[in-house]
Amino acid sequence: MLRNVENHLLPRTAAFFDLDKTVIAKSSTLTFSKSFYQGGLINRRAVLRTAYSQFVFLAGGADHDQMERMRKYLSALCRGWNVQQVKEIVAETLHDLIDPIIYDEAATLIEEHHTAGRDVVIVSTSGAEVVEPIGELLGADRVVATRMVVGDDGCFTGEVEYYAYGPTKAEAVRELAASEGYDLARCYAYSDSVTDIPMLEAVGHPHAVNPDRALRREALTREWPILDFHRPVRLKQRFPMFSVPPRPALVAAAAIGAAAATAGLVWYASRRRSTVA
Repeated sequence: MLRNVENHLLPRTAAFFDLDKTVIAKSSTLTFSKSFYQGGLINRRAVLRTAYSQFVFLAGGADHDQMERMRKYLSALCRGWNVQQVKEIVAETLHDLIDPIIYDEAATLIEEHHTAGRDVVIVSTSGAEVVEPIGELLGADRVVATRMVVGDDGCFTGEVEYYAYGPTKAEAVRELAASEGYDLARCYAYSDSVTDIPMLEAVGHPHAVNPDRALRREALTREWPILDFHRPVRLKQRFPMFSVPPRPALVAAAAIGAAAATAGLVWYASRRRSTVA
């Protein structure tokens, strides 16, 4: 339990959280697939395939090469999508889709870090059109996410401006530390994926949460704490009068719509199926 409030005479500190399978029980992007279908962003075939993609993700996620292929594919697929439409779909379905899959353990840990005087930062490869509102739901102070270029017409151009993945996450953490005065040696980080080792290495208190096999091996070798989060509970169930107080979220990156990342995993699922066939 993190019960000691930070000494305000010391440098500021923060807790950096990956999102998918660390704070929430599923892929934040895949969770919205049905809503994107109803909004006309993806077709019925894609919706059916995302069920398999979600299974693949939960069974072990995607490695570096697969994530790179997803990035290239989603950047082409999202070209021409209206950003405001994506935001509206997410806003309309956020509480119904995300609230039930937030890990109780993660929500408690976020509360404890805030009580201890630390900022909470969500650092996710998903797009800010999804990550930003989830961060607000959780009461996070800042969000780092993938960013794509938006044209004058308000639609994605298909070009990736910033990809919050792997070493780039660690760079974002260091940049925030420099701008906000965080003492990284006293900061915390949490992730389920081996691809986030650079971010975990950047802080003094790294934690593996529901780790994939590769991260579990690394955590055991480096003697990092391994946490098991397995109780998704609605925030309203945890606090019947729950209401997230407005927090001044300083968004470190405005990002691509979640539908694009969903499509990347759809592509991966179809590739796996064709390989098996």
